Amino acid sequence: MFEIAVAIILGCCALGAGTAMVAGIGPGIGEGNAVAKACEAIGRQPESKGDVTTTMLMGCAIAETTGLYALVIAILLIFVAPNMFIEILKSAIG
Repeated sequence: MFEIAVAIILGCCALGAGTAMVAGIGPGIGEGNAVAKACEAIGRQPESKGDVTTTMLMGCAIAETTGLYALVIAILLIFVAPNMFIEILKSAIG
């Protein structure tokens, strides 16, 4: 019975980590869209290159934090959470 519970814990942690990494798709699409629009803006008004580039880089940095948070959550679910949940299970069983 204990082995089945451990297998369920490990499976759910792996499933959660995979789901968390799906969040990496959003920043990639958003940053690609931001760079495309910045290139269009620079093409239309080359004299505003510095302002557009600065704003684009700030936006991309902020968008990237979402992907980094997802990565941290996935790493925690893979390496930290299973041991923590198994210890909780052991203490509950006695």
